Amino acid sequence: MSRIAEGRVVVITGAGTGLGRSHALELARQGACVVVNDMGMTANQTVEEILGAGGVAVASIGDVADWSYSASLINVAVETYGQLDALVNNAGLVRDKMFVNLSEEEWDLVLRVDLKGHFCPFRHAAAYWREQSKQGKTVRARVVNTTSGAGLLGSLGQSNYAAAKAGVAALTLVTAAELARYQVTVNAIAPAARTSMTEEVFAESMATPTSGFDAMSPDNVSPLVVWLVSEEAGDVTGRVFEVSGGIVSVANGWQSGPSVDRKDRWNPGELGPVVRDLLGRAPTPAPVYGA
Repeated sequence: MSRIAEGRVVVITGAGTGLGRSHALELARQGACVVVNDMGMTANQTVEEILGAGGVAVASIGDVADWSYSASLINVAVETYGQLDALVNNAGLVRDKMFVNLSEEEWDLVLRVDLKGHFCPFRHAAAYWREQSKQGKTVRARVVNTTSGAGLLGSLGQSNYAAAKAGVAALTLVTAAELARYQVTVNAIAPAARTSMTEEVFAESMATPTSGFDAMSPDNVSPLVVWLVSEEAGDVTGRVFEVSGGIVSVANGWQSGPSVDRKDRWNPGELGPVVRDLLGRAPTPAPVYGA
């Protein structure tokens, strides 16, 4: 039986543990050559698992929100395997606080890792693929970003994380449109799974079952990531998928709703009933998580 990612060269950030580790293992099982990034020695441990199972992988340890390091991360793939076919942006962290208690440092750290940590390797990968395209080479590149339900709907106590992940979703839409000319697809997943980032927040609902299907295992998210990385997914771009357990769904983002055109400048005193009428005709927004 052929493997869906056979020969694809994939960089995965934050792949030492959790979702990233699951993605790396499954991609390797499906025939990909994997560059495993993380901040510490866990990257080497993931590589050892892959090699022990007969797969192909190499580790790269460093901070993906660092511009220079992220360039070297992309170069590891090209120099080791001769090409780069996909980037899976997975690295992230949380520093949860209610907004009135949130510090500047906690805001800056989460935005740096979760949003800039997507931008830096992605920007270098995009430059590589653009150059390949300009040289007349065939490009069938894929990017899979990691947003969150918090970024799509909001989440109490996670204003910094939600802002970063909303930024990832917007980044996905814009880059999908810009990079289509180079045959690069860009999609995002909003996963729900048991990881070190979520185990405290969702302790009860994410408990490991004693038997049967473990709906909260991070391994359930990785098949969609592998498919999006494959050549088969070349006609899918600019989409956000929610995935948890055995459920895969397409998220519908912001779009224009009901409108009224006065054909002139509005008087503020006139707008009350107009706005209330528009809200009455618009779909009710989904509630913020935890509200």
